[in-house]
Amino acid sequence: MVGPDPMTPIRVFLLDDHEIVRRGISELISAETDIEVVGDAGTVAQALARIPAVRPDVAVLDARLPDGSGIDVCRDIRSAMPDIKCLILTSYDDDAALFAAVMAGAAGYLLKEIRGASLVDAIRHVAAGGSLMDPQVTGKLLTRLRDGVPHDTRADSLTAREREILDLIAEGLTNRQIGESLFLAEKTVKNYVSSLLTKLGMQRRTQAAVFGAQIKP
Repeated sequence: MVGPDPMTPIRVFLLDDHEIVRRGISELISAETDIEVVGDAGTVAQALARIPAVRPDVAVLDARLPDGSGIDVCRDIRSAMPDIKCLILTSYDDDAALFAAVMAGAAGYLLKEIRGASLVDAIRHVAAGGSLMDPQVTGKLLTRLRDGVPHDTRADSLTAREREILDLIAEGLTNRQIGESLFLAEKTVKNYVSSLLTKLGMQRRTQAAVFGAQIKP
């Protein structure tokens, strides 16, 4: 396992909509000689603008944010800069979000109940190329994706356009990217997404992404 230069501190970026959480993690890390915080953000938009500028080794990302998800940030950042390792830090033990994190290429999915020392160890571990995803969990989830699930009648209620948008959500595209792909206004895409979530009986985009990936031919 090859890690960063041992003489160079591990560069960490923090994304959480609660300033006190960012400050707490930052103070925790500042006590370590081999890790430093190089930037932080409270929204998805800020993170996507700031992370490429500071190019951290590890990004610690909150799963749920006012304008999106840290999992979406992970997918976008790793697509452009695959060397950046992402840790998803969340208050919710959510199978759908865990599945989405695996598919987005996250190196770890941690609950905020984690002890400070364990979070520091996790940052060091993923910076060195390790993974904190339980192999049994990821194997089970990926098998479920590969093998598919029995026909789910909820999908039958979707229009052809909604099904098309669901497929693109499953591929990890944002509303803006879907709009550009289908030549639709972003607001129109947002309306379609709201409609398909209602029809599927879901509340979150990550649930739709998992469902779409499972039923995709």
